[in-house]
Amino acid sequence: MTMLSTNSGNEPTQTVSSRARTLWTACAAHALHDGYTDLIYLLLPIWQAEFALGYGALAFLRGLAAASMAGLQVPMGHLAERIGGRATLALGTALAAIGYVIAGYSGGLVGLCVALVVVGCGLSTQHPIASAAVSRAYQGDARGPLGTYNFSGDIGKAAIPSGASLLLAFMSWHHMLWALAVLGAIVAVAVAIFLPANLRPVAAEPKAAHGSSGARGGFALLLSIGILDSSVRMGFLTFLPFLLKEQGASLSTIGQALALVFIGGAAGKFACGWLGARFGVLATVLLTEAGTAAAILAVLALPLAGILVLLPVVGVQLNGTSSVLYGTVPELVPPGRTEKAFAVFYTGTIGAGATAPILFGFLGDAVGSHGAIMATALTAVVILPLAIALAPRLPATEAGGQN
Repeated sequence: MTMLSTNSGNEPTQTVSSRARTLWTACAAHALHDGYTDLIYLLLPIWQAEFALGYGALAFLRGLAAASMAGLQVPMGHLAERIGGRATLALGTALAAIGYVIAGYSGGLVGLCVALVVVGCGLSTQHPIASAAVSRAYQGDARGPLGTYNFSGDIGKAAIPSGASLLLAFMSWHHMLWALAVLGAIVAVAVAIFLPANLRPVAAEPKAAHGSSGARGGFALLLSIGILDSSVRMGFLTFLPFLLKEQGASLSTIGQALALVFIGGAAGKFACGWLGARFGVLATVLLTEAGTAAAILAVLALPLAGILVLLPVVGVQLNGTSSVLYGTVPELVPPGRTEKAFAVFYTGTIGAGATAPILFGFLGDAVGSHGAIMATALTAVVILPLAIALAPRLPATEAGGQN
């Protein structure tokens, strides 16, 4: 009879292997899906020039993808329960790639609308399935792997728009989208091959309750902060390419600028994760949101060279809060409801990412891009009192950090 080898911690090697495969496959899917999501920001100025679209129409295009992605988070989780997470994630990844193929063939606004709805439907599979898979694989030890998983999304945000801007130097945007669709097909195949089909969770450690009424109220406040934080981030990123274009930036420069923001965002997730553990959620959120407002206002006042220098700092502030918020979700829900809480949280934050750019877009049509960007800074300021209200509802270790 074949013996099952074990590692130094007496844990079956097969389990360790399944965990690693789950984590790295989820990371690959997250990188692609987040890169696909933020590729739209690079495309908006191109579509504006080609199809003569206003800010409201462009924000509507961005909102179509985000709305379909947000609205299907929970249904895709239910679909995964029926046909399996691996099949759902692989099919969703392939569907997102097909959506960009359709976009490449589009000759007008209607075709782009259809394409972006298809893209959003495919992208809706990743967050609930991949994050739940990592959570199930590592259970009580999932905070670190989930941090790695979240960081991988920022790698995709930096790499795919930047790579796309380089491809635009050699080919049209239509051919660029078809090339990136091939990458999506490769990742879909990798998910189908490498993501374990029937990953069994290890035993979960009991978690101390923080009081049901406090947890419910705390989660609602946390969700509100997440919605506003996502609104600031998506609203600013929607208008950043146009601000850069007004300053004389080329498409290649715009792509590199977006990469600078996302690289800063990746660093922000690491830095703010440490700050959250050391100083607590309240201090970290106050720091990042006040910093976000200040950085956005500075971007409005600087010339192009100064903006490019500042953008990594802007990225740190924009993305830093989200890493703290995601890590706090399990602390505010009863044991056994973490996956549902993540689905609700992602639905709210991604939904805000769909609707806020539309509102900011119409505001931009009325008062100009500078006025709309200034409104995103004011929205960041609104988060500060909500964070203060959330602090008493957090566990002591989360609210005040380490002593």
